[in-house]
Amino acid sequence: MAFLLGAVAFVVALLVSVMLHEGGHLLTAKRFGMKATQYFVGFGPTLWSRTRGETEYGVKALPLGGFVRIVGYTPLEEIPEEDRERAFYRQPAGRRAVVISAGVVVNFVFAFLLLAVTAMTVGEFHAGTPSSTVDSVGACVPAGASASASTSCAGRPVSPAKAAGIQAGDRIVIFNGTPVADWTQFRDAIDRARPGQVVPVVVERGGSRLTFRVTLAGVDGAAFIGVASKIVGRHYERLGPVAALGYAGESLGTMLKAVGQVVVSLPQAVPKLFSPDRASTPGGQVGSVVGATEVSGQIFSSHSSARDKTFLFLQLVVSINVFLGALNVVPLLPLDGGHLAVVAYERVRARLARRKGLPDPGPVDMTKLMPITYLAVLILVGFGLLLIVADLFNPLQIPG
Repeated sequence: MAFLLGAVAFVVALLVSVMLHEGGHLLTAKRFGMKATQYFVGFGPTLWSRTRGETEYGVKALPLGGFVRIVGYTPLEEIPEEDRERAFYRQPAGRRAVVISAGVVVNFVFAFLLLAVTAMTVGEFHAGTPSSTVDSVGACVPAGASASASTSCAGRPVSPAKAAGIQAGDRIVIFNGTPVADWTQFRDAIDRARPGQVVPVVVERGGSRLTFRVTLAGVDGAAFIGVASKIVGRHYERLGPVAALGYAGESLGTMLKAVGQVVVSLPQAVPKLFSPDRASTPGGQVGSVVGATEVSGQIFSSHSSARDKTFLFLQLVVSINVFLGALNVVPLLPLDGGHLAVVAYERVRARLARRKGLPDPGPVDMTKLMPITYLAVLILVGFGLLLIVADLFNPLQIPG
């Protein structure tokens, strides 16, 4: 039930994010006197609609996005004579640019405000630091370093720590003759060892010191013992309004930078979408609507605290809006960035013509851009379907 609730919550959050994006287009278009005939959430058959003034508002059957229909959004449309002066393409370039970019701005503003509210209510999350105390012992040796913790152990060898008798709560003090004061020193000591080597491990348990002889396994060519660190200092800190705004700005900048890293690493990530190390690159951590719904379900059904679940879900909603905004900035039709690029090109072309004493060339011939538009749509839809298949057969998992 908790998983289903999380999935439904994500779908609702996605639709709200789309509504906000399209609402930005709608409100600015109306503000400038343009005619918007439809504002719909979803695609396909209409489930419900109501007309207010000259705009029909409604919900369609497939919750895969939404749209605003503005008269004359491109010069290719058939426009009634009485609406010709209000057509989008006949408006000044500045107004058109505002309407086009309004959806992206709304998504970024909503993400910023949600981050600030999260910091003031749930709090800023501090991850803490890993200690030399064992939090959990792995059941088996994973197939690879990035294999999910939920991967079945069927056919896999028992982890070295489990086989030797190390338990959760043990504090590792010496590894292979090297004193260990923290997790970093412990990891460094493991890195200096080699797979197959038998090493003495001294732990503190219940006030006593015990020594185990552990035969290290190998994972991706590195030594592996099979223990997870207990995190100390993990906490939330509620911020005041001013500090929360600073946190929101910094977090939004970090997310936008992460989006750039994702774009750069996408070519490298595609061949790994169906492999155990899918999440080893930023691009491989990108999921479809199906994958994000799965992650939201995992958040709600996890054994984490209510505060952890709330924080993670709100971060997911923020990431939806950042992704929607960043995606639509891409200067390719039919995305907002593509329409904005057309407006910019028209203005540059008009300015150059004016300098030469020539008349304004007018709107771009959109028919010449249709092949590029179709190619962009094909790529976007194809990659989206590929991600859906990957999420179905090789789903991403939330940490822990």
